[in-house]
Amino acid sequence: MLKEFSVVIEDNLRWGDMDAFQHVNNTLYFRYFEEARIAYFHKIKIIEEMKHSGIGPILKSTLCTFRIPLTFPDTISIGTKVSLIESDRFLMNYAVFSHHHQKIAAEGEGIIVSFDYPNAKKVPLPVKVVDAIRTLERF
Repeated sequence: MLKEFSVVIEDNLRWGDMDAFQHVNNTLYFRYFEEARIAYFHKIKIIEEMKHSGIGPILKSTLCTFRIPLTFPDTISIGTKVSLIESDRFLMNYAVFSHHHQKIAAEGEGIIVSFDYPNAKKVPLPVKVVDAIRTLERF
């Protein structure tokens, strides 16, 4: 189900992830997206670039479409990929797959902007980052 995603991580749901409605609280999906996003960042070495240049990623916006509720116990796989690169940003797509249900439980996306942290301003994506994304995504 997640073959189209460049980075896939796995996690186990926790009892405490559920809310009063007896399913995983909606806020947790954004945490799942974040975990996959950070795994992707490590793969393309964007954090290393940030330590060197001060230019790194900042989340501009994110959204989630819920397909089915998740409940404990379950194992999930979270996939992420970059589907669009612009001069100063890229679009990440996410999917959360339930092993119990054998279905996609949620899909989402996030816009990541290249940010010069020392100078607090948006800047073009570093060439190394663009090249790493293009290599990983094969485009």
